[in-house]
Amino acid sequence: MVGPDGTLPLPWLDAWLAQALQSQRSHALLIHGPAGVGQWQLSLTLAQAWLCDATAPGRRPCGHCSSCRLVQARSHPDLLVLLPEALQAPLGWAASDADSEPAEPGSKSRQPSKEIKVEAVRGAVAFAQTTPAREAGKVVVLHPAERMNGIAANALLKTLEEPAGSARFILSCAAPEALLPTIRSRCQAVALGVPDAAQALSWLSGQGVASPEVVLAGAGGQPLDALERVRDGIDARIWAQLPKLAQRGEAASLTGWTVARVVDALQKLCHDALCAAVGAAPRYFPPDSVPAQTDVNALLAWSRDLQRMARQADHPLNAGLATEALFSRARQALATPRGEQSARRGVSVHSNA
Repeated sequence: MVGPDGTLPLPWLDAWLAQALQSQRSHALLIHGPAGVGQWQLSLTLAQAWLCDATAPGRRPCGHCSSCRLVQARSHPDLLVLLPEALQAPLGWAASDADSEPAEPGSKSRQPSKEIKVEAVRGAVAFAQTTPAREAGKVVVLHPAERMNGIAANALLKTLEEPAGSARFILSCAAPEALLPTIRSRCQAVALGVPDAAQALSWLSGQGVASPEVVLAGAGGQPLDALERVRDGIDARIWAQLPKLAQRGEAASLTGWTVARVVDALQKLCHDALCAAVGAAPRYFPPDSVPAQTDVNALLAWSRDLQRMARQADHPLNAGLATEALFSRARQALATPRGEQSARRGVSVHSNA
């Protein structure tokens, strides 16, 4: 959201915010794009603009009026934000007592839900139907919208089709295909892409990230994901070393990585190895770090194995054992074919002669 000094939290949001404000025709917007580019920040900034007291409709928020200050303090009476419980603390938007579910006496502490539940959506529908406290109307933000289960999504449909009064909705989403078609059809889509590389690299450098071009490439051009990786200990040095570690089957350096993170890294390595095998430039790793594997069939089989593993990466697996197994499979897939090994030894002997 826009701060008191009028600046946006992410510099590349400025163009996207202007586009969303100028093109808005619907009471419900679906902001979608890669997960690490700022849908959450753009959604809050857009809501702030709609509620701002000091600017005309279609203009960016001022950042210092009473309404903007209420949004910044997360206490605006006409703004409701729906997040899964598991994201509320990481995003700095704490659950209210009404939204939280107390654990039963004597039971183990309940894990925060990763879904936006039907009770929360019904509460948002009731919120949208009440009279606004201020003149700008009501705004509901759902992030990430794909976390609504089927029952919750159906509870929202009627309100999206026939909103009450001046209520407006912002659905933020990294996987629009996971939403019900009827949800998508009731929203005006605002598509985001990866930001300009120069802006992203400058911003990452300002966050103290060393060799930002390496971590940005490893995150597929998504700067927020790149910063999160660095804060989790995945810096440029370990990322550049990962292909050789995988080729040798050495998983010890990845202690503390989640299984999902390991699978994601190996899928990117498999992609780059396939690119190198057919003479294309790698996307995620420095070119000189990608193993020169020429057995495309072996790489395709490894890719299918990784896809299967990705579907269960969030299950309660033993991370250490799963990572060892994944790296053992990586070493097999990246092994130099015997015929090629013999050819290389022949070249070496000939050269020594």
